[in-house]
Amino acid sequence: MSPTTIKHVLVVGAGTMGQQIGLQCAMHGFDVTLYDVDPDALQTALLAVDAYAAGLREAGQLSAEQAEAALARITAATDPAQAAAGADLVSESVPEDPQLKGKVFAQFNALCPPHTIFTTNTSSLVPSMIAEATGRPGQFAALHFHQPVWTANLVDVMPHPGTSAETLAQVEAFARQIGQIPIVLNKENYGYVFNAMYNALNREAITLAANGVASVEDIDRAWMVVMKAPAGPMGMLDIVGLETAWHITDYWANLLDDPQLKKNAAFLKEYVDQGWLGVKTGRGFYSYPDPAFAQPGFLEGK
Repeated sequence: MSPTTIKHVLVVGAGTMGQQIGLQCAMHGFDVTLYDVDPDALQTALLAVDAYAAGLREAGQLSAEQAEAALARITAATDPAQAAAGADLVSESVPEDPQLKGKVFAQFNALCPPHTIFTTNTSSLVPSMIAEATGRPGQFAALHFHQPVWTANLVDVMPHPGTSAETLAQVEAFARQIGQIPIVLNKENYGYVFNAMYNALNREAITLAANGVASVEDIDRAWMVVMKAPAGPMGMLDIVGLETAWHITDYWANLLDDPQLKKNAAFLKEYVDQGWLGVKTGRGFYSYPDPAFAQPGFLEGK
């Protein structure tokens, strides 16, 4: 199977990353099926994809005709058998739980054609943790995106020891076909490349807030002033989604039995329990669409 025969992409998980990956693939000519077990999540996802396309059109990155054509290539499915039919590549973006991911891949292994390549967009796990559960470890690797996918267009391609050379080459070629710059890792590494650095920043920022050392605003203000950045780590977590940050923190807190990570997870859970997930819900550490860190005078503490 050559890279040019990848025509139909199945995106499993209709959250923020699944939405963006699906649209990115469709914008580059691939047929996309967006799958989720929750019909309401799928409807929300399709509205979000429409909004993303509208934003790209308004920014001049897509013409009206290109946006219309891309959206026409995206279909939604809650029936796994229907979703799997004809899939050449699967991109999985379900919550950061290796058992859940393994279960999902095992389900689709029984439904997808034998040639289908499986990829995971996990941001904190390594593919060897779920490779055997996929049922096709030789055709499995991590393909990790950053958001927004069309702007932060770098992907980590991380094989596990059992990934075939052919699969690795196909995944790398596919990444380039959808407008991404692939970084192929020489070995498995938790957090890949950028996220390994970024996760360290997030942990320290959340620790400062959870321990009451400084306010959310001052934590961001410190980073923004010194680094001349448009947002700080807490504001960036609002973009990622606080439920995602909580899932990752809680998983590692329990796995490592780390008291500080448990405290960090509890801090994030307070926001998640109130439905304050970040930009997507209009409130997280900040209120949107006009967060305080983007207002005049924020850096000066006014």
